[in-house]
Amino acid sequence: MLRITDSIALDESECHFEFLRASGPGGQNVNKVSTAVRLRFDVAACPSLPEDVRTRLKRLAGRRVGQDGVLSIEARRFRTQEANRRDAIERLVHLVHKAVERPRARRKTKPSTASKTRRLEAKRRRGRAKQARRPFGRVDD
Repeated sequence: MLRITDSIALDESECHFEFLRASGPGGQNVNKVSTAVRLRFDVAACPSLPEDVRTRLKRLAGRRVGQDGVLSIEARRFRTQEANRRDAIERLVHLVHKAVERPRARRKTKPSTASKTRRLEAKRRRGRAKQARRPFGRVDD
């Protein structure tokens, strides 16, 4: 079981792992050992996720969630399969943990009187500086 919060825990059997060959350093080993990991997690069918967390998780994951509602995470940072597997699980837990947090509602605010005054005074100063650069009087050809 992967503990997310006190009330939410994901069963590891819901995570499906696929092992593939990674690119990058590793010498001849990279051509014959499948060390990269693709974790597939069905967000749409997960019974332990509440609906609001599920929708936030889909939004946070972005392109990593396909049309079928399956989240796909690829881990190829390490040279061993087990380390990449742990990395993929940690990234899934981190993503779900972020989805659990409810976004704070935005409170409408108005600019303070002092900030309005500063803004208008700065505009006046810029206007006076530009006016000072203009030629004095009318210029005839």
